[in-house]
Amino acid sequence: MAQPDLFAPPSPARDILSPGALLLRGFALDAAPDLLAGIAAIEAQAPFRHMVTPGGFTMSVAMTSCGALGWVTDRRGYRYAPHDPDTGAPWPAMPEAFRALAERAAAEAGFPGFAPDTCLINRYIPGAKLALHQDKDERDTGAPIVSVSLGLPATFQWGGLQRGDTVRRLALEHGDVLAWGGPSRLFHHGILALKPGHHPATGATRLNLTFRRAG
Repeated sequence: MAQPDLFAPPSPARDILSPGALLLRGFALDAAPDLLAGIAAIEAQAPFRHMVTPGGFTMSVAMTSCGALGWVTDRRGYRYAPHDPDTGAPWPAMPEAFRALAERAAAEAGFPGFAPDTCLINRYIPGAKLALHQDKDERDTGAPIVSVSLGLPATFQWGGLQRGDTVRRLALEHGDVLAWGGPSRLFHHGILALKPGHHPATGATRLNLTFRRAG
């Protein structure tokens, strides 16, 4: 009988939210320093900005992107674009550490072969929030979504296909990763207003990486 490997890293704690949706606790902890270094490099080329929705609302969450495409919103609507509208330059390339983590997390959740072409980076300060919404601006919704939490804890809302469906609330901590696809791909989700605090890795902020296949 094989003996357990006492030095093997522990498996991440799993929380199945719905069919095709999995929360992996602490999955990104080892990669966090490289992810934060990557964010700093991306910010130097494509600074965070508070974008405006088609209805004229300025978002409380500051955003930037990396990869072949970046998510943007303005009076003309929500969409993906190959160039940063603020600079006219292509979005920064996606760091290999980003891509590798997204691929591993997707495979862990049952979606092998995930090849993200965009990563939306959100920066939250206390009071910032993201209302319940669906991720449906991508051409191919057959690919999963991978979302990585860094820094201050946040309360994540997980709903259903209809906006009025029951919403589950979960605490997300530094290093937690969510992956969802299949029957849960278009489920509503959001983040409640961030509470004040301090994290040794990010100070008074929360950072979130969201990987998608958009093109």
